[in-house]
Amino acid sequence: MAMSVAAPASIWRWRFWVVVFLGLAVVMSALGVVYAKFQTRVLVDQLQDLRAEKEKMDIEWGLLQLEQGTQASEGLIDKAARTQLDMILPPADQVIIIRQ
Repeated sequence: MAMSVAAPASIWRWRFWVVVFLGLAVVMSALGVVYAKFQTRVLVDQLQDLRAEKEKMDIEWGLLQLEQGTQASEGLIDKAARTQLDMILPPADQVIIIRQ
């Protein structure tokens, strides 16, 4: 018959603290995962907001470029009318406004 030898109390105390430490490590790791997931959601939300803002700015940029191109072409037309066609803006007393 084999006899079992009981472990001294110090070993049981050591095992208890190892289990407590490992349990705390698991809980802390789980909390870290939850926090990381929360931060990811916050950052993804911010990213979506920034992308929407970028889209609005891209549209505004396109409109501003179109407006600049229109203004530049009006200046070219005015310059061509003055230089190539010798056209001038008439004095105010020669302007006739026709209303219907």
